[in-house]
Amino acid sequence: MSHSRTLSNISVVASLITITSVLSTAYAQTQPATAEPVTAVVTPGPFSANLSLTNDYRYRGISQSNFRPAIQGGFDYAHSSGFYIGNWNSSISWISDAASAAGNSASAPIEMDFYGGYKYEWSKGFTADVGILQYYYPTTNLSAFATNPNTTELYAAQNFTFDSVTGYLKFSWAASTLFGTANSAGSNYTDLTMNYDTGIWGLSLNAHVGYQYVAGKFVGGDVSNSSLFSYTDWKLGITKDFGSGFSGSMAYVGTNAKDGSYVNPQLQNLGKGGFLISLTKTF
Repeated sequence: MSHSRTLSNISVVASLITITSVLSTAYAQTQPATAEPVTAVVTPGPFSANLSLTNDYRYRGISQSNFRPAIQGGFDYAHSSGFYIGNWNSSISWISDAASAAGNSASAPIEMDFYGGYKYEWSKGFTADVGILQYYYPTTNLSAFATNPNTTELYAAQNFTFDSVTGYLKFSWAASTLFGTANSAGSNYTDLTMNYDTGIWGLSLNAHVGYQYVAGKFVGGDVSNSSLFSYTDWKLGITKDFGSGFSGSMAYVGTNAKDGSYVNPQLQNLGKGGFLISLTKTF
């Protein structure tokens, strides 16, 4: 479930490729003359891709893979005008786990995210970002669920840069029901993420806090979804840039999600605190 992801683990990583070429010595027709070497810098192309391995896929602090490893990857196209589109995918287990816990059977081994939007740098170091994100879960035996888990969100973000500190404040609003929770259209998530480039050994410090509000009322009663499913999540971590498009990260994540709200078939809280380790390659 990711666009501009840190790691609920993980956030999407940019790639910079610089090609230096030295021009050959030039000769005049009547007299030899040596040309000065010229360095040509080629700007990054509009396409980029990423591939990651992680010990646990956390999204907004909740494990999507039942505390097991996940493989993830995506593609992005960014036009010079500021418009962009992309796709990101991850292995998951939470849908089949939820069906199993309810005594049903369903298979949904992958999450596919499709997004598009527009970015505009309105002042140096400040870039606004608006877009739409569709979470799609190819599922067999979907009838096992009362509410379709596919989700559509609209988002607006303000990215900022202050010297070695970068980050963003992002607000996402669900135009559909939220990840299979009945009567939850209008739910929203607020995300504040910050990174500090230490300037030492390619190390950056990462921090995140978010709040997931779940709208509507629980099925068959007057109890609000918010009282059951709303929560705060957080993350503290460190990222190492190894060069050549490789990076690694370690983080501790946690939530205050209520016991019983987000559980696996063993009734473990999927939002309990835990450590994340991931390796990412960008192209």
